[in-house]
Amino acid sequence: MPPDETPGEFDFLAAEAAEVGRTGPLPAVRRVELELPDAPPVSGLLWGDGPPEVVLLHGAGLNAHTFDTTVLALGRPALVLDLPGHGRSGWRSDADYSPPTNAAAVIAALDAWTGGGVVLLGQSLGGLTALVVAARRPDLTRSLVMVDITPGVTAQDSAQVVEFLAGPSEFASRDEIVEMALRFGLGSGREALQRGVFHNTRIRPDGRVVFVHHFAHLGGLSPTVLSDRDRLWSAADEVVGAGIPVLLVRASDGFVSEQRVAEFRERVPAARVVQVQAGHNVQEQAAAALAALIPV
Repeated sequence: MPPDETPGEFDFLAAEAAEVGRTGPLPAVRRVELELPDAPPVSGLLWGDGPPEVVLLHGAGLNAHTFDTTVLALGRPALVLDLPGHGRSGWRSDADYSPPTNAAAVIAALDAWTGGGVVLLGQSLGGLTALVVAARRPDLTRSLVMVDITPGVTAQDSAQVVEFLAGPSEFASRDEIVEMALRFGLGSGREALQRGVFHNTRIRPDGRVVFVHHFAHLGGLSPTVLSDRDRLWSAADEVVGAGIPVLLVRASDGFVSEQRVAEFRERVPAARVVQVQAGHNVQEQAAAALAALIPV
């Protein structure tokens, strides 16, 4: 692409497909948006030609495109959402991005864009949100995949992301953000980070670069995100009671310690736990491995 041309939203897909060894035509993908009566609109990406089989929810400070390589490796119809306050979804005036509040928007999107009975996968904040969705609407959830998160994870456990999100709110260039992310050990390499930063930022009229997620403009991760662990464990109890199969994907270099795994096994005894060699953002650092774990 000539240096004077700005990439389009889907111009990176060929390079991402090559990274996971996908050959042949690229799948259809389109941006969709849903207006909500009592909340800001929610946006997402619909992949494939059939009804979504898998719904994917990203972590704090990310957006739907973090799952591009995972969906390309997966090769199944999917819906990937921008959580409220992220990507192209609207910002809440009360800045409440807790999993229970997020879940209401996600449920509306699932009702609008899926026929129910999907595999619901969430990473980090998306995993806690997915847990609440599954508890509230087991009819929508065939199985639940939680990626490097449990209700027991604390802000101290997730200090890497908390510190990153509390960083500067504006930058001189996108490259400055890439360098900061590399220092924090995020992403799977410079090229992938450049793509991720492109999707996660905008350039203001004065030339300064800012993130598109609300947390960057609130001084960091909202305290509501991990504040109600009892409520999240209650949601886990409801998922167990509904008989929904649960898979916990633990990153080898992520946030879920052995203590958190033991706690999760005690509360969700039938859960399957699999470790993947990756950092917290498994979908970026081990996309093909994560795709291979997603239940049919």
